[in-house]
Amino acid sequence: MIWRLLGEADRARTGSPGARPEYDRGVCELLGMECNIPTDIVFSFSGLAARGGAKGPHADGWGLALYEGRAVRTFLEPAAASNSTLAAYIRQNPIKTLLAIAHVRQKTHGKISLANTHPFVRELWGRHFTFAHNGKLRGVKAHPLGRFRPIGDTDSELAFCAMMHRLDLAFPDGYPKEKDRLASAVAAIGADIGARGTFNFLLGDGVQLFARCATKLCFIIRKAPFRQATLSDDDLTVDFASVTTPTDRVAVVATAPLTVDETWTMGVPGEMWVFRRGRLAGTWYS
Repeated sequence: MIWRLLGEADRARTGSPGARPEYDRGVCELLGMECNIPTDIVFSFSGLAARGGAKGPHADGWGLALYEGRAVRTFLEPAAASNSTLAAYIRQNPIKTLLAIAHVRQKTHGKISLANTHPFVRELWGRHFTFAHNGKLRGVKAHPLGRFRPIGDTDSELAFCAMMHRLDLAFPDGYPKEKDRLASAVAAIGADIGARGTFNFLLGDGVQLFARCATKLCFIIRKAPFRQATLSDDDLTVDFASVTTPTDRVAVVATAPLTVDETWTMGVPGEMWVFRRGRLAGTWYS
């Protein structure tokens, strides 16, 4: 598939501060964080958890994956995040990481169960890949899976297994030294699998975060000068200037803006962002 890196003129929509999120019924919500120094995700995860059954309809499960090098620590629960004691424990006991992926589920395909709770994790090239999906897919069973097999019965996990198989075939020598080659492959595979259905997804490999927008996705990069931010779905405000250093950079990706007083960049359907060390490394057609 032909791809190119998009310039600033091609990325173009920003959300205005103060706007409240609109929730789509029948879909899930995604949250990703990628940064240049270890950072906890408590603030953003608190906003997402509120959407998991309290301020949003996504009460069929939640999950959070936190990287430590090539390995990932995953918390999963097939229940509403908004009243989960496990989710509350995570918020009260911050764990710092360079890359995190979280998800709250409103089921469309597959029963409510631990096996069907995102994010999903698979090993490839001696590292964990982590994946979360928002949307509905058709014809995903037609894609070959190779050595990767689903544990649950969601279209999301099937798509992830198909993606892992194709990456395995594309790079038989292992993790590519040129990270843009991997980004190009992920974008092409995303476009192919997403051609029949809705394929918003987050994919992490421990050093970079891929975020594909099929219908709805946004991001913000917090960097100096840091300011105060207030969640749209929880009574929580943080003055980031008091908890960061001038060199910190934190990229946060979400289905809908999590705060009411920050400007989020809105995704264009058919593009995929790649974040490395808290920066937007590039945007690919997907």
